[in-house]
Amino acid sequence: MDLKQRFSLYLQLTRLNRPIGILLLLWPTLWGVWIAGAGSPSLLIIVIFTLGTVLMRSAGCAINDYADRHIDLHVERTQHRPLTTGKVSERETIWLAVILALLAFALILPLNPLTWLLAFPAVFLAGSYPFTKRFFAIPQAYLGIAFGFGIPMAFAAQLGHVPPVAWVLMLANVFWAIAYDTEYAMVDRNDDIHLGIHSSALLFGSFDVAAVMSCYAITLILLALAGVMAGLGMIYFAGLVIAASIALYHYTLIRERKREDCFKAFLHNNWFGAAVFAGVALDYLSH
Repeated sequence: MDLKQRFSLYLQLTRLNRPIGILLLLWPTLWGVWIAGAGSPSLLIIVIFTLGTVLMRSAGCAINDYADRHIDLHVERTQHRPLTTGKVSERETIWLAVILALLAFALILPLNPLTWLLAFPAVFLAGSYPFTKRFFAIPQAYLGIAFGFGIPMAFAAQLGHVPPVAWVLMLANVFWAIAYDTEYAMVDRNDDIHLGIHSSALLFGSFDVAAVMSCYAITLILLALAGVMAGLGMIYFAGLVIAASIALYHYTLIRERKREDCFKAFLHNNWFGAAVFAGVALDYLSH
C-alpha cells in the first residue's frame, strides 16, 4: 500500500473527511475562548484551541473505532471502516491516537500550568467515552462533558482560573450534546438494540423527541444564564433566538423518527453552535 492510500485510510479513521464532529466540538470551545477573552482573544489562543480541537477529535475517533472494532462488523453503516476491514491494524490505530493526543498536548505547552492540569481529565474523557456505551445508560451526557472540556481550559488559559460562567457554559454543552447525539442515536436505534449497546434514544424510548426538545430548551436557558453572567447584550440573545428557531426546525425533522431526517437534524446542529458563537462574537464587536 502506497503512502497516498495509507493517508486516505488515516483520514477515514480520524474522520477528517467528515468534519461535523470537529465543528460540534469547536463551537463550544470557541464560546469559551471568546467569552474568556472578553471578545478579543489573542490569535495564539485561537490557533491553539482550534488545532487542539481538531487533533483531539481525530484521536477520539481513532479510539472510538478501536473500542467498537468488534461491534462495527455488525452495523451496515460502520462495517467498512478501515479498522473493521483490517486495512489498518489495532496497533496502528492506538499509536495514531497517542501521537495525535501528544501533539495536542504540545500545543498547550506555551500556556499556564492550570491549563496543563486540565488537559489530563480532558484526555481521559476523550479516551474513555467510546467505552461508556457498554455500561452507562446515557453515554451522550458523558460525551457532552468530553466535548465541553475545552471551555474551562479556555478560561484557565486566559484568566488563570475557571469562573462559574465557564461551568454554566459547559453544562449547557452537556445538554446540547444529549440533544444532538440522541438524534444521531435515533438513527442507530435498531442496531443498538440488537447489539446490546446503551444510548439515550433507547433510554428515552417513546419520549425521545420530547427529551431532545427538552434538552434544547435547557441548553438555551443555561446559555442565557451564561450570557447574563458574562454581561452580554441583546445581540447575543438574538443569536440564542436564532438557535432556538434551529432547534424548532429539528423538531420538524425528528418528530416522525425517520432515520434520514434524524441524521439530517444531527448534522444541522453545526448551525445551532454557529448561531450561538455569532451572537457572542458580534455582541462583543458592538461594544
